[in-house]
Amino acid sequence: MITFVDRVVLHLRAGDGGHGCVSIHREKFKPFGGPDGGNGGHGGSVSLVVDPQVHTLLDFHFRPHIKAENGKGGAGSNRDGANGGNLVLKVPAGTVVLSTDGEVLADLTGAGTTFDVARGGRGGRGNASLASARRKAPGFAELGEPGDEMDVVLELKSVADVGLVGFPSAGKSSLISVISAAKPKIADYPFTTLVPNLGVVRVENHTFTVADVPGLIPGAASGKGLGLEFLRHIERCSVLAHVVDTATLEPGRDPLADIDAIEAELAEYGGLANKPRIVVLNKVDVPDGQDLADITRADIEARGLPVFEVSAATRAGLRELTFAMAELVERHRAATPILEPTRIVIRPTAVDDAGFTIEVADDGAFVVRGPRPERWVRQTNFDNDEAVGFLADRLARLGVEEKLAKAGAEPGSLVRIGVREFDWQPTLYAGVEFTPGNRGTDVRLEERSTRPSAAQRLAARKARRQRPADELEPSVEATESGEVVAIIGGRDGGAE
Repeated sequence: MITFVDRVVLHLRAGDGGHGCVSIHREKFKPFGGPDGGNGGHGGSVSLVVDPQVHTLLDFHFRPHIKAENGKGGAGSNRDGANGGNLVLKVPAGTVVLSTDGEVLADLTGAGTTFDVARGGRGGRGNASLASARRKAPGFAELGEPGDEMDVVLELKSVADVGLVGFPSAGKSSLISVISAAKPKIADYPFTTLVPNLGVVRVENHTFTVADVPGLIPGAASGKGLGLEFLRHIERCSVLAHVVDTATLEPGRDPLADIDAIEAELAEYGGLANKPRIVVLNKVDVPDGQDLADITRADIEARGLPVFEVSAATRAGLRELTFAMAELVERHRAATPILEPTRIVIRPTAVDDAGFTIEVADDGAFVVRGPRPERWVRQTNFDNDEAVGFLADRLARLGVEEKLAKAGAEPGSLVRIGVREFDWQPTLYAGVEFTPGNRGTDVRLEERSTRPSAAQRLAARKARRQRPADELEPSVEATESGEVVAIIGGRDGGAE
């Protein structure tokens, strides 16, 4: 059974915004009371918050697909749709949020730190909100904006005070089991510890946490063994403790060689040079282990490293070790400022920022990038000519038409905004004061439309059903008796 998860991939989907409503108020003796379509509700967002009571990413391992609630659509009588509920995911302190490409999006430390990872879509405005002095009764409404959909990677860098490092089967799990209440798996074969173990140690009025990192071997920083996956857990540790097996029977192994090998891996990983270190000579209850500890103790102390001889089996020397750890941790805490929730930094938009850019793609298309133009396109119903004309006016007032012309766009050039592509047809009517006609239509689009209108299609249908004029002209013939007879119809028609 998995008891500790330090890396998960989350598939996030924020809620979509609700559509705006197109409605006209009608009642007795007031058949056209004006627009009263309500706005759509905003979609729910997904955010991460640091909770001190959470210590693992286990919940997300079993539920990696997260979806927020969609906003409700607007309704008539100026009724706005309800907003979708936001999702707040609790994560442990030390969680790093990365994109799938490895880019660091946020480093969450400090209780209460919040990061909005997926933003919900905006609700579309109803026709009551879109009404103006010239467009008194809009025949369209805005669509709800889709919410963000993305995959993020959560990595946990444990915020432990002391990190136990060493070769496999050096006794790290046994040590943490006797100095804390942690109960890790202990066995006499290498790589028994597959995931980091955390334990809380209390020494009189001092409390600190100890992390047991899976065994390191030469080449761990390059991907060998399990070290590469879990070396990040000692990045935030205040103190590093080398746990050395003094009773090993492997040839070529001795405390100095083990310390040098682990230090080489820590140096290759980087960022750990300034952390204080102590050396724990474990298994001194074995006669050969005590002899080896006596031989190498002086050489280790000559390097400036404090040495503690302990036995996890007999618990000898543990009191001195825990007091020394507590002293180093308290010294580090006094020199380190208290972690506070990350403050929100507000950066105002530059005065000369147009809010969009225009780039030329490899296929020759002019790509318009910007939050406002892309959002306007997403919220436009392209089945409604009036909505399309409204979009053209907004883009023209923003300056998109002018910048397209300066960028070299010509009539018929391909323009791409978001997921939509257009054949650019510059017009003098876009962006000027324009009085719309019938609801749902725009005469500016009818001028460029090649599809016949409904009236034209009806006239053509009547023309096809009508008989040719020459067949309906009466012909006059005289009989043998001199009587004049008028014949109406075709050649085979009846005579009258």
